[in-house]
Amino acid sequence: MSSEAKMTGDLFEVDKRLALKPIVDFNSYLRAAFADGPCTCGRCVASQGDETGYEYQHSFNFAGRVAHRRFASTAGSDVLLALKKAWLSFTKIELAVSGELDLATVKDFVEPELHKLLVPLFVASGLTREVDGQLQIQAQVAA
Repeated sequence: MSSEAKMTGDLFEVDKRLALKPIVDFNSYLRAAFADGPCTCGRCVASQGDETGYEYQHSFNFAGRVAHRRFASTAGSDVLLALKKAWLSFTKIELAVSGELDLATVKDFVEPELHKLLVPLFVASGLTREVDGQLQIQAQVAA
C-alpha cells in the first residue's frame, strides 16, 4: 500500500474505543441530562425564572434552545460516576478526582454535538468549578 493510500485510509479510521459501552452510555447520559424548556422547580416558579443568587444555574440557552438540568439524575456524584466509567474505558487510566479536569480528553469521547453540554453540566451539577478558565473537580463531590 502506498503512503498516500495509508494516509487516506487513516482519515476514515474510527476510534474503536468510541463504541465501548461506557462511552456510549456517557453520550446517552449527556443527551438525557437536560430537558426542554425553562426550569419549573418551585424556586424558579416563585422567582419567575430569575436565578439571581442561585449557587448553580437551573436553566440554559443552547443556541436559542432553552433547557433545564434534570436534577434527579444529574447530581455531581451521578455525573462523576458516569464520567469516571467513560474516562477509564477510553483512557485505560482512572480519572483523577481532584485538580484540573482535562476537558479536551473528555471531548475526545463525547459526540461533537454534545460538547456544548459538558461545561454547563459539570459546573451546574457541582462536579467542577471554573478557576482561571480551567475546570477544577470539586473535592466534596469526589469524596
